[in-house]
Amino acid sequence: MEKQPSLFTPVLITGCVIIMVSFAIRASFGVFQIPIADEFGWARSEFSLAIAVQNLAWGIGQPIFGAIAEKVGDRKAIILGAIVYAAGLVLSSFAVNPEAHQLYEILVGFGIAGTGFGVILAVVGRASSDENRSMSLAIATAAGSAGQVFGAPVAEWMLRLMPWQSVFLVFAGVVLGLVLLLPLMRAPAPASRAELEESMGQILSKAFRDPSYTLIFLGFFSCGYQLAFVTAHFPAFITEMCSPIVSGSALHDIGITTTSALGAVAISLIGLANIAGTLAAGWLGKRYSKKYLLASIYTGRTIIAAAFIMTPMTPSTVLLFSVAMGALWLATVPLTSGLIAHIYGLRYMGTLYGIVFFSHQLGSFFGVWLGGRMYDIHGDYTAVWWIGVAVGLFSAIVHLPVREEPMPVAARASAT
Repeated sequence: MEKQPSLFTPVLITGCVIIMVSFAIRASFGVFQIPIADEFGWARSEFSLAIAVQNLAWGIGQPIFGAIAEKVGDRKAIILGAIVYAAGLVLSSFAVNPEAHQLYEILVGFGIAGTGFGVILAVVGRASSDENRSMSLAIATAAGSAGQVFGAPVAEWMLRLMPWQSVFLVFAGVVLGLVLLLPLMRAPAPASRAELEESMGQILSKAFRDPSYTLIFLGFFSCGYQLAFVTAHFPAFITEMCSPIVSGSALHDIGITTTSALGAVAISLIGLANIAGTLAAGWLGKRYSKKYLLASIYTGRTIIAAAFIMTPMTPSTVLLFSVAMGALWLATVPLTSGLIAHIYGLRYMGTLYGIVFFSHQLGSFFGVWLGGRMYDIHGDYTAVWWIGVAVGLFSAIVHLPVREEPMPVAARASAT
């Protein structure tokens, strides 16, 4: 009887730890919005722009780090990402004006690119068997949600013990510690001779001319918009909308005594629910059409967001929204990355996914920046929520025409 390949390999476990730490820190930035803005008297849009720039830099850096990993090695790319990430956090801790903070967040964004999904998922994908690949990508993605579970609450707890600048320095030290795990990140490159002989230019040229690749690129925009807006602005949104309610609610009995704590718990709940949702997406992605699963997820997000903004705000609706949206939060990532690997192969998966991920981060930029800008103009986030509903519906529609069949290697090569 043939031995089944193991699912939990050293590469998968190490990749999960790196993504978890990287995303725990990234997911906590919304908790710092009010303390930093209050200390320096910045407008909400100024700190929002810093986080928006971070997300845009992450998107620009993702294909760059994917190409670096494919040219000089995965571990070198991750080391570079960790160094840049830590440098951005250290410099941000000394920023005293919004322009400096926005500049240093470029480094943080590039650091996230080097320690996040683009590089790690490509390594995990190559190290996984065909049978386990969908689930391995889902587990690695769920690790990002696990980081989100404790990232915001830990940041909230640390802010009670030390200034926000010190928290950033601690985070920088933790990121640098990730390089100690890299000896375990050794992944083969399971590709045919024909795939290995293809150049990156050949693959990119064919992908750019493929309407399906364009549709996947466009569809990922709303994912970034919705996730980044909620991560950056939801704690502040809850703080302002629920202040009169939390003070007299039963949440005191379970230790949620402030709206700031409710915001951190909401972000944590999103991450917790998404662990189950992402694993379910990986399981389903092995058995059903990935494009139809993606269309269903975006439709679900659209309905949940619309229902939430039309319902009177209470702590209960906040928690229900967090669980419902969390179940669909990063479920798109293993399906999108798996769809790209399925259609175009594994050889340049990191670069191809990184380019698609730029659309995600372009959406992130607008979600965060518009959140702050609209708040400063209108004093609330209503318009930004409805834009998120609209782009979510758009993403659900554009995935339907995607051609999901693998592209033969000969066709990819002869098309150039």
